[in-house]
Amino acid sequence: MLEDIFQSPTSVSLFGVFVALLLLHLLHSTFSSQKRPEPPGPRPLPVFGNLFQVDLKRLDQSLFNLSKTYGPVFQVYFGPKKVVVLAGYRTVKEALLNQADEFGNREITPILNDLTQGHGILFSNGDSWKEMRRFALSTLRDFGMGRKMSEEIIIEECGYLIKEMEQYGGEAFNNTQAINYAASNVISALMFGKRFEYKDPVFQNMVERDNETIHLMGTASIMMYDLFPWLGPFFKNWRNLMKNNEDSLADLKKLIADLKETLDPEICRCFVDAFLIRKKHLKDDEVKNSHYHDENLLYTVDDLFAAGTDTTATTLKWGLLYMAKFPHIQRCVQEELSRVVGSRQVRIEDRKNLPYTDAVIHEIQRFANIAPMALPHTTSNDLTFQGYVVKEGTTVFPLLTSVLYDESEWESPHSFNPPHFLNDEGKFIRRDAFMPFSAGRRACLGESLAKMELFLFFASLLQHFHFTPPPGVSEDEVDLKPVVGLTLTPKPQRLCAVHRL
Repeated sequence: MLEDIFQSPTSVSLFGVFVALLLLHLLHSTFSSQKRPEPPGPRPLPVFGNLFQVDLKRLDQSLFNLSKTYGPVFQVYFGPKKVVVLAGYRTVKEALLNQADEFGNREITPILNDLTQGHGILFSNGDSWKEMRRFALSTLRDFGMGRKMSEEIIIEECGYLIKEMEQYGGEAFNNTQAINYAASNVISALMFGKRFEYKDPVFQNMVERDNETIHLMGTASIMMYDLFPWLGPFFKNWRNLMKNNEDSLADLKKLIADLKETLDPEICRCFVDAFLIRKKHLKDDEVKNSHYHDENLLYTVDDLFAAGTDTTATTLKWGLLYMAKFPHIQRCVQEELSRVVGSRQVRIEDRKNLPYTDAVIHEIQRFANIAPMALPHTTSNDLTFQGYVVKEGTTVFPLLTSVLYDESEWESPHSFNPPHFLNDEGKFIRRDAFMPFSAGRRACLGESLAKMELFLFFASLLQHFHFTPPPGVSEDEVDLKPVVGLTLTPKPQRLCAVHRL
């Protein structure tokens, strides 16, 4: 039969064209694979990958160091799992902003699936994530996030925090809990329509459990669990995380149930009310397969409560520690506050007239670098990035450490230097490489609220107190080494808050 085919001139021609096209395809594939290789990286070992070449206790620093060898786009293997790391401002910006859709999915690791079941905002994808994020943004804005209404909530909480610190009369104390409670009360007012007393045991447990959860999620044993989930029951941290999560959800369920019992669809008191009212309207309209169900409400509130407490409180704790460490900077802030604001309550509108104070707050965020690797992303499809092939579903670490400490963007990245945000005339300037809230589709949705909180809390505290190390401890002895978890927090340390006004 083959002989009959090859005896036909037309068949021979067609066969020749087919062979030529096949050869061209093979050549193109070979050329493309050579032209677009996978990102470089250290050679992995079987089973373990590059685990012996990184320090899981300070992974961001290990990856930052590797970027100096392998460049701004490289890959490492955590066990059998491949991760692409993006380093430096320009690379992270290109991925998260210029190719936001391709790099915009969240990686759902085994521990995140255990904790959220794919519900909520922080650790979800697809239509549910889009709808919950859209609803959260619009609802929080309706309740004044970043505007006058939330300013009043924050100023009221400033008063409670100042009274809490005044009771120590200038004696050394650990401010960790009070700052956590203050930040948590701001998001609680938006979530539940009320604040809690600092001595409320249920509130204390909720805040402390969330802080512990965020710490445990960044520990080496939980990273190992994500690689080898069958090891979970053998890890104490995993067991503690599961218990914390169970208890936290139980407390939130009770708060939500109390709001359900007193719900009036004509009066929207808070975020939970807004969700319940939307859910009722959809049910009345017989809309099926809605994303407005009890699980999404519970986990969205959990996400916002935890994130709204931890990041702001942690940044503020770093800020007070830096003021004790660098008293000359603290004096400059206080001189500006005294000159511009005096003894009255500082307001958000004062920020434009307080350039040095604003610069110090921005430098606190940059230098503290509390979310050094952001939260991991995954790619939504196959793509070529900076000449490298990255497959769909690849885990991606946008290394925010490398952005906030980028030597090509910051004059003295490894020093605490507020003039990073001031021009020669002493006016505040924005810096493109200032990216503590990440960027793109997964940027922090509470950024405007967090900025307002940081300014009002920090300025109010510096108005009222001068912060110093405890007696017998010099400025040089103030410890800036962080406690590593999902975020970088200061070690618990005592400070003195000496009254000024």
